[in-house]
Amino acid sequence: MDKLLCDELVQEIFQRLPPSTSSSVSLVSKRWLYLYRTSKTSLSLRLTPHDYTIPSLSSLLSHYPFVSSLSLLLPPDPTTTKSTTFADHLLLLVSSFCPQLHSLRFLAGPVSLSSLTSLSTACTQLTYLCINLSRPLFLMWILNFPSLKELSILVCSGEGLEQAVDVNTEYGFCADDDSDAELGLESLCLSGIGADDWGLGWLWRSCRKLKKLQFRSCEGIGDGGSFSSFVRCLQGVQEVELRTCRTIIDGVLVKLAENCDSLTSLLVYDGGSREGLLRFFSQSRCNLQKLDLRLPLDLKNDHLLAVATNFRSLSSLKLQSCCLVSGEGLRALGAAVSSGLEELALVNCDVVEREPGLLSTLGQNFRQLRKLDLSYNEMLVDKELASMLVSCNYLVDLRLRGCKGLTNAAMVSVFKSCKYLENVDIIRCCGIQDEAIEFFVMNSPQLRQVQVEQSKISDAAKTWASHKFIEAVA
Repeated sequence: MDKLLCDELVQEIFQRLPPSTSSSVSLVSKRWLYLYRTSKTSLSLRLTPHDYTIPSLSSLLSHYPFVSSLSLLLPPDPTTTKSTTFADHLLLLVSSFCPQLHSLRFLAGPVSLSSLTSLSTACTQLTYLCINLSRPLFLMWILNFPSLKELSILVCSGEGLEQAVDVNTEYGFCADDDSDAELGLESLCLSGIGADDWGLGWLWRSCRKLKKLQFRSCEGIGDGGSFSSFVRCLQGVQEVELRTCRTIIDGVLVKLAENCDSLTSLLVYDGGSREGLLRFFSQSRCNLQKLDLRLPLDLKNDHLLAVATNFRSLSSLKLQSCCLVSGEGLRALGAAVSSGLEELALVNCDVVEREPGLLSTLGQNFRQLRKLDLSYNEMLVDKELASMLVSCNYLVDLRLRGCKGLTNAAMVSVFKSCKYLENVDIIRCCGIQDEAIEFFVMNSPQLRQVQVEQSKISDAAKTWASHKFIEAVA
């Protein structure tokens, strides 16, 4: 029987198996083990910082010659003293055994210029790269990766000071030179940039094709405190994310308002002053379609009124932990963008619990909603939820995680109003019992996924879910 199928067909079958069962086929025979390994195009490995890691990784990678996507994670270990040299050895192994890589996520410590040069020579098709770098920052090695479209850099303390002279000499110009290049990067993510870091001015001047820009835990933009080079990359940017970057958010928002008309999506997580946010909402000329604000402590009604006035094309609005917003601001926003909003999230927003009737009004305004997230509004009650859902008949995704005040009656309302629902999240809804979940699962024809505790799924519901290809996720 093993000989009836050719190698190519067996490999095709292996590639179509679900991840949970695919590895078991390697135990059938030596032939199947070989074919399983050669059919794998993606690997994700979590390493340990020990001497045997390098030979073990070498042996492992030699068995997977066609890997195109690789993720290597080496968690920090305070008991060891592994340096850049150790990470370089690991990266050189990747260069040697994985020439067909298109995507590499390498978080095994800061790497040197020489190892990056070896990687660029061996993996000429690389389009995505995520790495650790140490200070000071010299990024002109990016020129060696002409196919690179997505780059993610995590800055950490460590070795690297000795690279300064070598980098400048090799490329013939200094990091503070006015020279620039034409990079093909479309997505850039920077994490851990310090207030005194420099060396990114060249990168900003060279990234003129950027579409997505992300800052995470940054205290500066790597341009010596100046935004003069930074603005050069903003024309054409469509998505911006600012996560825990309190010291630079206002500056970045000002430059976006002045220089970026192409912006369609903005995420701000933990930061932004009252004045900075209001200035952006009032002065930006972009056609913003997605707005995601998480922990914006200074967000008030005047911000929402500015959004309602200036961004009438919003299709997605997400607010999380907005304690100073009232129903007045949300109602004004609802009236302004009612026709186009397809996604709404009010996560842990006490205004939902504080103002009865608000959800009913929002439901009437947002009749075209496809996705609704009311998670962690612990005092949300059945009546308020039902008053909104009765107007939102086109929902396909509903998230109610952590809404402890809901009961079985809430599931009846969801069933009656949401006939097109495909995904629902009711984890940590302690008032919703197994009988209500069984009723909902067995009577929702479009349902494809339900997130709920396994203890609340009855045997009858499990059997029905398996027959109807409904995924139950704990």
